[in-house]
Amino acid sequence: MTIPAQFDAKTIESKWYDYWMKNNYFHSEPDHRTPYTIVIPPPNVTGVLHMGHMLNNTIQDVLIRRARLKGFNACWVPGTDHASIATEAKVVAKLKAEGINKNDLTREEFLKHAWEWTDKYGGTILEQLKKLGASCDWERTKFTMDPDMSASVIKSFVDLYNKGLIYRGYRMVNWDPEAKTTLSDEEVIYEEQQGKLFFLKYKIEGSEDFLTIATTRPETIFGDTAICINPNDERFTHLKGKKAIVPICGRVIPIIEDEYVDIEFGTGCLKVTPAHDMNDKTLGEKHNLEIVDIFNEDATLNSFGLHYQGKDRFVVRREIEKELQEIGALAKTETHLNKVGTSERTKAVIEPRLSDQWFLKMEELVKPAIKSVLETGDIKLHPKRFENTYAHWLNNIRDWNISRQLWWGQQIPAYYYGDGKEDFVVAENIEDALALAKEKTNNPQLTTDSLKQDVDALDTWFSSWLWPMSVFGGIMDPESPDFKYYYPTNDLVTGPDILFFWVARMIIAGYEYAGEKPFTNVYLTGLVRDKQRRKMSKSLGNSPDPLDLIEKFGADGVRVGLLLSASAGNDIMFDEELCLQGKAFSNKIWNAFKLIKGWEVSETIAQPESSKVAIEWYEAKLQQTLVDIEDNFEKYRISDSLMAIYKLVWDDFCSWFLEMIKPAYQQPIDSITFAKAIEMLENNLKLLHPFMPFLTEEIWQLITERTPEEALIVSTWPEVKPFDAKLIADFENSIEVISGIRTIRKDKNIPFKDAIELKGINSENVSTYFDSIITKLGNVSAFEYVSEKVDGALSFRVKSNEYFIPITGNIDVEAEIAKLTEELNYTKGFLKSVEAKLSNEKFVNGAPEKVLNLEKQKQADALAKIATIEQSLAGLK
Repeated sequence: MTIPAQFDAKTIESKWYDYWMKNNYFHSEPDHRTPYTIVIPPPNVTGVLHMGHMLNNTIQDVLIRRARLKGFNACWVPGTDHASIATEAKVVAKLKAEGINKNDLTREEFLKHAWEWTDKYGGTILEQLKKLGASCDWERTKFTMDPDMSASVIKSFVDLYNKGLIYRGYRMVNWDPEAKTTLSDEEVIYEEQQGKLFFLKYKIEGSEDFLTIATTRPETIFGDTAICINPNDERFTHLKGKKAIVPICGRVIPIIEDEYVDIEFGTGCLKVTPAHDMNDKTLGEKHNLEIVDIFNEDATLNSFGLHYQGKDRFVVRREIEKELQEIGALAKTETHLNKVGTSERTKAVIEPRLSDQWFLKMEELVKPAIKSVLETGDIKLHPKRFENTYAHWLNNIRDWNISRQLWWGQQIPAYYYGDGKEDFVVAENIEDALALAKEKTNNPQLTTDSLKQDVDALDTWFSSWLWPMSVFGGIMDPESPDFKYYYPTNDLVTGPDILFFWVARMIIAGYEYAGEKPFTNVYLTGLVRDKQRRKMSKSLGNSPDPLDLIEKFGADGVRVGLLLSASAGNDIMFDEELCLQGKAFSNKIWNAFKLIKGWEVSETIAQPESSKVAIEWYEAKLQQTLVDIEDNFEKYRISDSLMAIYKLVWDDFCSWFLEMIKPAYQQPIDSITFAKAIEMLENNLKLLHPFMPFLTEEIWQLITERTPEEALIVSTWPEVKPFDAKLIADFENSIEVISGIRTIRKDKNIPFKDAIELKGINSENVSTYFDSIITKLGNVSAFEYVSEKVDGALSFRVKSNEYFIPITGNIDVEAEIAKLTEELNYTKGFLKSVEAKLSNEKFVNGAPEKVLNLEKQKQADALAKIATIEQSLAGLK
């Protein structure tokens, strides 16, 4: 086979991906083998590949490809999430651009548009993952709105409702006025924002006196239904039992007393707005206050806002300040740093709002999830430090608001048969609902037309929390062969930002429905940031297009670049230089392969001793690295595994092994050594394949003709065998000897083609096993051990052993003596300055231990160097 001069990533990537797909290597069916299963964190159906996806999916692909090589039945399930809020927002925006208002459509009409949009734009990201080399089982691709997936969600809702765990409640919720839906607590991001603190004057009814309250939201005064003081606050005893008048709207409200009010905070008087603050609602219930809701669903003011009706809350905030000032009701304003809740999806500022919503009781459900991670260790988080975050959330969990005021998503399976809040039944379909309604009302005349389904949809996370089970049909049929074989899955790779939203909830669902954990290990990746540590985002323009990077550096180069710096849980400072390093590594491997295949092979010449030794050493080195790799994978230190392989291939294989076995110029290599070189190369390719699938498959197939059954993707991971650690340690000593020879050659301008003699005093009794390697790589014509120093020779030390290179006519002895004398004098001067520091009592007593140790090391190094130079001079005189 002809080997191309250059490695062309672009050509080979599509070639081998098509080959893998054609031979169905990615597909898995239950069989006799042990399964290894990963489910993809389903990206938004509307999403496109970004750097976070690149990192996350590269790690998953590394794990799945390695499992395949290790003989497991590897199954990686891909899919996408319907992302109700994000997708509905995009469809609404598209319709708006076409002059269509969502409110003018029926639910069915809107969903038709949503499905058309999803069919057109959805799933792009899955196609992009193929460019990365993701070896997903594409035949198992799932979408959270697939009929069977939706059926699982509905079945789950009905089951939890029947267990008494789902209820409908009128509660204060987080309202997203842009998406016009409620959000769970976990979907609210709190951000510090600079704002104003307004000090407002409320007139005391029947007097000219007033009280002052401080608020960050003056627009909410229209919803005030009381002023609260602390009964122990002596400043306000005169206000007890009186009433106040709300500025502008003129509503007369009671002054109530409650120890909830912090005497030290603000003015000591608190305005109570039960419809728009969680704590105020609690006070309102306790004191039986009126509830006045002043906002529309888009956070514009309603009729309670009087002349501000229809205006946005932030516009009103600006305008009302002026009016309050004009009527003398604004005492002062101060700048104020405030934590403001924003929507995780739309970034809109959240509005607390009273609303009828569906909730899931969490108190009992979370207990197995707490136990499995924090007590028994059945599920392990990597890195372990995230257990604290996990524990904090689960130990302080509140009931989950699972309803959303959206149409895109699974519609809540509650059917109303009357006008009352409790006039409903919950069932998987309308036929079952009708039967239940007839039974509940004792009215056999009811028909399906008498029933009206709840208009709300379920929270997206209420479908994705079932993901590891529903993708295998485990909710609809717990006895499904796929579910029984593949569940629980093995590893989950995701970001720590969805540890609550998704990971913890999947664990909760796993124990509730399957009675066991959904996975064993959770690998939490870091965020991909730029060189300035900023999070990558479109708005900052600092996020490269992953497909452009693949085009520029090759998929393997990008994968290696990302993973070399991706330790679990730590953020990655991404720099294109990393991808350049990955590309350089690809070229290094390619050139090593070309070098080997370029050698002429002889069946007749004997194997040199140096080659035999080199093979034994490299086999031991490979095994040592393999042990490190296995240990790192076990601890989910993926980047450390790659670095171990990187060093093995770049340093040990390319820089040392190939040099040791390389035949002389224009000479053939013996067939035994050549076969071993190919074997070692193939082992390297197996270790590299999970990280660099395209390059390794290309080289593997170029080495020799292979059948589809012999492809690298389905070959066998190298087996861990015993190895001689002493052999590796001895070689490290030999490397120092070779480096000593090369340094002298460089310093003395002795060309490598000129053979030299080498003599050594082996006072440490170091192994001579690698002497043939020293002889070859140092171009040594004769190497012998002597008992005494060699006069008239250049020398160097390796530990206590001394080595001598007899001087040839090429070296000017006088010039060498002069050079060494100058170096000796400089080193002695340097030593003197270091010793002066160390004899200075003030310096020694005041310097940090680290600095002191550094100076002592300098002293020791200088003394050793002086001894070596003096010995070299003695040999020349």
